[in-house]
Amino acid sequence: MSSTGPRPAKHATSVAFIAAGFAFASWAARIPQVRDRLQVSPAVLGLILLSLALGALVALPLAGSIIHRFGAAWTVGRMSVLLGAGLVVAGVGYRFGPAPVVIGLVLVGFGNGAWDVAMNVHAAAVEQQLGRSIMPRFHAGFSVGTVAGALISVPLVAWHVSVTIHMIATAVLVVGIVPYSVRHFLPELPDAPHAPAGEAAPRGAALTAWREPRTLLIGVFVLCAAFTEGTGNDWLGVAVIDGYHTSAVVGTSVFAVFLAAMTTARWFGPAAIDRFGRVPVLRISVGLALVGLVLVVIGAALPVAYLGTLLWGAGAALGFPVGMSAASDDPALAPRRVSVVSSIGYTAFLAGPPVIGFLGSHVGVLRALSIAAALLALATVIVPATREPDRAARLTEPARR
Repeated sequence: MSSTGPRPAKHATSVAFIAAGFAFASWAARIPQVRDRLQVSPAVLGLILLSLALGALVALPLAGSIIHRFGAAWTVGRMSVLLGAGLVVAGVGYRFGPAPVVIGLVLVGFGNGAWDVAMNVHAAAVEQQLGRSIMPRFHAGFSVGTVAGALISVPLVAWHVSVTIHMIATAVLVVGIVPYSVRHFLPELPDAPHAPAGEAAPRGAALTAWREPRTLLIGVFVLCAAFTEGTGNDWLGVAVIDGYHTSAVVGTSVFAVFLAAMTTARWFGPAAIDRFGRVPVLRISVGLALVGLVLVVIGAALPVAYLGTLLWGAGAALGFPVGMSAASDDPALAPRRVSVVSSIGYTAFLAGPPVIGFLGSHVGVLRALSIAAALLALATVIVPATREPDRAARLTEPARR
């Protein structure tokens, strides 16, 4: 890995986020076709999608130690190759039954989980070196990738291009770009700049963050945000197709609107956060997501669903990235805290698919989406845990006087 500065590292980090989003959306956009080929119920589909979360949940608790030992660049590069392999296995295997899809998604989940923590840790280090709030814009890069993946998927679905060809092409792009881009990551680990490469973390150090109340609260907040975002990613297309009795192309286009709204909010969100602070902006975001979700669920016409999707996507945009920034406020402890927050947050991806799937089998997938409303209410209560340390100090300073 060559030596580099924060600006080249910023661009390289953006590439990692964009590629991760592109890979994810390319798979998510084809879930309805995979379901049709496998001929499974919503409950069984939920269990199949659960395998992706299981792979991630195995990787996430290990990610902090892996990053400390090998570095963020090594982790992102190697995990992108593993994710690509998983896409190929799932894309070929869905022709033969659920089992190969499950195996492929476990690989995708493991690769994505470790990749996600590593690029967020590195993004926080770049953010701190540049001296301004840019984490949501990195996640906007992820959303740009998801929008690109979804928009490309629309004509592929319309032209009946097979899921197999689509997943193989996506894997080739990811493996061809990401391992090269990480060469421009920052050369030192943010949590152990003087540790020799390959040195393991001290015994028990990885567990320390699990005993920090603020870190745990941020993790629960990220869980609520991830459930809201993940429900849209995994189930919005299926819900609109089934609930509004429309075509696969329309369902994919609604999914694209959701991702476009998230991208826009993540791009413009940092300016609002810098001006008003994390807590007020996040409270407004949660409210928008709640209103949008309700409109999608109870809307009687597609235009209402599109409007609700727009609000839902915009409101769900900032929760996850701001949670990652909050977990990274102390650079020395960022890898372990981000690993903890990600592990808690990804529980949403573990619980989300089967919960929505089982409810969807009884009341329909569209109505099952409303369970996210309860988590949005909980997120509103937990938002203060994300407050910036310097802002908290300023708010409490008059009392100390």
